[in-house]
Amino acid sequence: MITVRNLTKTYGKTTAVDHLSMEIAEGELFGLVGPDGAGKTTAIRLMIGILTPNSGEVHVAGTTGYVSQRFSLYGDLTVQENLELFADLYHVSETALTERTDRLMQFSRLDPFRNRLARDLSGGMKQKLALSCALIHTPKVLFLDEPTTGVDPLSRRDLWLLLFELWQSGVTIVVSTPYMDEAERCSRVGFLSAGKLIASGRPDELRSKFGGVIFEVVTEHKFKVQEALRGLPFVRSVTVFGEGLHVVVDADAAESAPEKLRSAAPGVPAVTRLEPSMEDVFFELVK
Repeated sequence: MITVRNLTKTYGKTTAVDHLSMEIAEGELFGLVGPDGAGKTTAIRLMIGILTPNSGEVHVAGTTGYVSQRFSLYGDLTVQENLELFADLYHVSETALTERTDRLMQFSRLDPFRNRLARDLSGGMKQKLALSCALIHTPKVLFLDEPTTGVDPLSRRDLWLLLFELWQSGVTIVVSTPYMDEAERCSRVGFLSAGKLIASGRPDELRSKFGGVIFEVVTEHKFKVQEALRGLPFVRSVTVFGEGLHVVVDADAAESAPEKLRSAAPGVPAVTRLEPSMEDVFFELVK
């Protein structure tokens, strides 16, 4: 459905997207994942033609819809009026307009707010309206640029439920996100760092390629213990993670690692083996 070949975009001396190549199949829910400044927004804008690349090419099969990172609809129009405006821009027929508007209102749960001005909606409701406007012409491919950034947890969950419904109906979805837990929800993921695609695959595939074994070390003295553990020869990395540390050790040292970790940092009450998360995989790849 989408083919990207050697896509490059620079701004002066800064390379935002660096020879990006990938393919996204029809019916995928593809997550473009990386931290702020990784090149996600630029990559999506290149794919939909808003930006012109310095080199490379993009081919997208079928009509597209786009939800930008920032709310960009008309705040002085109501929910209903915004939908009607976008329907007119996309040349949706009068016959189809009523049916599609009613369906999208129910789909996004915005029906009780038809006559509310867009500027008076909550952050989550604004994103649902933007999504509805992007779907009014029934696109085959939907691009979303960090749709849950700045959205409350409940609205974030609701938005992903809507994306799953769309995906199951056959829409190909490309969504960018800095949140590693959202990467777990995608059928396939591409990790971006400094404009480069450093890995791609299904979440379970990426986790299976994780090179070491992870242990969680619980301690009240995270930074002191972190320095102590970093010096051990079998330890590959030590990362602060929530209330404790994630320690990646060589696979052949996994059996004896808990005892050695406790010996190197007296007073550590617990060392627990963990399965790698997408965040662990990303840190390992970047390192």
